[in-house]
Amino acid sequence: MWTHNNASPNRSQGGSAVRTVITHQIMEEIMQDNITPETLRAQIAALIVQIANRPLDADLDGWLNAEHGRGSATYLALKTSCEAGVRDGWLCKREGSGIRYGRIFKPADDLHGFSVDVVDMTDIAGPHHVHPTGEIDLIMPLDADARFDGHPAGWLVYPPGSAHPPTVTGGRALVLYLLPQGQIQFTSHD
Repeated sequence: MWTHNNASPNRSQGGSAVRTVITHQIMEEIMQDNITPETLRAQIAALIVQIANRPLDADLDGWLNAEHGRGSATYLALKTSCEAGVRDGWLCKREGSGIRYGRIFKPADDLHGFSVDVVDMTDIAGPHHVHPTGEIDLIMPLDADARFDGHPAGWLVYPPGSAHPPTVTGGRALVLYLLPQGQIQFTSHD
């Protein structure tokens, strides 16, 4: 079902093979429905190694969608892990204003200083905020027509200094946020 390539995490000179974030252990945990926070952390840490020193910009957005986008092994594994975490109660443990949310991992060395949050939203706009150092979002619709900030399933990269009220339309979606150094500033935008 999912493939794993032991090649270097960078593109090879002769092809487009990129190492996925799926190890045999992670595949086994997913196939046995034995997904834990540690499973998700391992997946994210393996992905972050590939993007840690890249600017948060349109090039990164394009690369993530081309190499780890909807339908890829990475996307499917992350979505499966997030769905299991919500179902099993270790993700999105908090709720406020109709949004389930939670910071699952604080910035750490193995995550190259990124924090990891996951939200569960259905046809709602969240609180307006600024991304001082940028934000990387993985959009995982649970309803086929669900979109996040107008974008379908896949990755969305916001550059440093960007801002928005995170908005899900067309149904329910999970969104995984990677924030450099966990930086986010909530505003009272009207």
